[in-house]
Amino acid sequence: MAAELAHTFDEPVLLGVIGGTGLYHMDSLTPVARITVETPWGKPSSPITISRTPSGFPIAFLARHGYHHEYTPTDVPARANIAALKKLGVRVIVAFSAVGSLQEKIRPRDFVVPNQIIDRTKGLRPSSFFGTGFVGHVGFGEPFDLELNKTISSFAKSRTPVLNSGAILHTKETNDNKDVVLICMEGPAFSTRAESVLYRSWNGSVINMSALPEAKLAKEAEIAYQMICMSTDYDAWREDEEPVTVETVVGNLKANGENANKFITALIPKLEEEIKAEKLGVSLKGSIKYSVSTSHGGIDPTLKANLNWLHPGYWE
Repeated sequence: MAAELAHTFDEPVLLGVIGGTGLYHMDSLTPVARITVETPWGKPSSPITISRTPSGFPIAFLARHGYHHEYTPTDVPARANIAALKKLGVRVIVAFSAVGSLQEKIRPRDFVVPNQIIDRTKGLRPSSFFGTGFVGHVGFGEPFDLELNKTISSFAKSRTPVLNSGAILHTKETNDNKDVVLICMEGPAFSTRAESVLYRSWNGSVINMSALPEAKLAKEAEIAYQMICMSTDYDAWREDEEPVTVETVVGNLKANGENANKFITALIPKLEEEIKAEKLGVSLKGSIKYSVSTSHGGIDPTLKANLNWLHPGYWE
């Protein structure tokens, strides 16, 4: 199939989907191109597959860990992934990720739409397009796009049930309007039981290893971003059962992958409608242009050129 696909695509692609563990392709759409994008930060973790909806709307799909799951969460080339999607024209990203549940009511195979993040990574991952010689700052008080979060949450509520096997979608609204908090840890080992109990005391809802720096980089790229979390287990906090094992996680991945395909297939027409109407993917436009603090004498020309590749014309 890959050999039959075009290697170029000339239209802007406004919607991107990043697949996590268990979601390596979108079964419901017909691919028309598979593209390798070279960026100043290297190649993305997989070629980007372009597919069309029945109306002809193009969508980009990227496998975060590679088609063969060859990248650990720490080693995912997140800057290249986000930069490559930006270069294709992507304004909105829906990302999927396997997570562990930190709350009894979030069962394995349930889906979660978080609205906040606590960072427990260890500084091993490049987390910004900016750097020494071209310093910029971005607001991150709301790590996920509020309008995209609202669109996904409202859609799911109106289309219940949207998931197979009795799985439930958890949102801020279903959480008594309390924040749905995603803990992002380093990995690749899972939490200790003590860590898991600590995260529950912080009102953590779910835990994964992939939300950061992906969400930060999307913000710097002026892309509306929302992660949809697929619960595979209860992490390690339950004292009445063994801590999470790889076997437990893998046992739920297939069901979650099927549900992810069903969910995104149902959601795409709504996203297409709102993107075309410029209700999504426009709120961050121009937000990075005036974020640079470095004065002329301290600018690294290579880093500046890299940022101009990402945002053409901002800092000529």
